[in-house]
Amino acid sequence: MSAFESLETGAVVAERELTLTRDRLVRYAGASGDFNPIHYRDDVAADVGLPGVLAHGMLTMGVAGSVATDWLAETFGGAASVRDFQSRFTRPVPVGAEVGAVLAVTATVGAIDAEARTARIDLKVVFDGATVLGKAQLVAAFA
Repeated sequence: MSAFESLETGAVVAERELTLTRDRLVRYAGASGDFNPIHYRDDVAADVGLPGVLAHGMLTMGVAGSVATDWLAETFGGAASVRDFQSRFTRPVPVGAEVGAVLAVTATVGAIDAEARTARIDLKVVFDGATVLGKAQLVAAFA
């Protein structure tokens, strides 16, 4: 039985806590070109009614996805690839200047298509007790 055939719907395949920091927000802004000041200036964030400096949604999605892609690489090596990755941004992630923001990410096998040799990996991303990404789903294809 191959590793793909051993997948079971509902199985948790990876869990990890990740910390977003202000330093990381600045680096992401430089890489993405998104220099909206709500991502690095407390005064601007407060002026527009936000609870603080916010993480970029795509950064949050990307770090959450890394939990699944790391598992794919560790478990399947080059025999698995990401075919699709989608999410909705349902809640902001305020990133404190001193402590950052700790995200808890759980990756679960949501569905398996044995004929297509794909699996949907559902990501649950929680910050401060609330889910921050909705329908965060990655489709992996297997050789």
